[in-house]
Amino acid sequence: MNDLIKKDFIQDFGEAYHIFGLPHLMGRIIGFLLHADEPVSLDTITEELNVSKGPVSQIVKRLRDHNQIKRVWVPGDRKDYYIADPDIFEHSFINHMKMMQQNLSLAKKYNKLIKNNRYNGSAAFQKHLNEMESFFDTVTNHYNNLLVDWRKNKK
Repeated sequence: MNDLIKKDFIQDFGEAYHIFGLPHLMGRIIGFLLHADEPVSLDTITEELNVSKGPVSQIVKRLRDHNQIKRVWVPGDRKDYYIADPDIFEHSFINHMKMMQQNLSLAKKYNKLIKNNRYNGSAAFQKHLNEMESFFDTVTNHYNNLLVDWRKNKK
């Protein structure tokens, strides 16, 4: 039964990542690491997920760059081992928050250009930009507050 839950969890995590436009394999790797009781090597990940080493290696690098996983040292072994970052969910939220902040910056940039008469866009475009700025300003404020609350409650 435990193996079935593990398999389903890994598969479902892959599907969840895929829904967000991320590689299915990325979600499966995260799901596998969340389930693992101890650090696992790249070889173990490829064997368990039945995939080739190249794509796994690339995705592991991306996951490390986005603070989703950590490379850890295992005494007596020269291989790289990985674990899910202890703050993986907070880091995922922050990564998503950065995308919202980029959208806000984009709206502000073009609203500023329009206000400085560098661009005479259509009324519809200006309306959409104003709504975009307002929406993402609201979202980023809520996200910031949520992150503060999470950190407070986590302690």
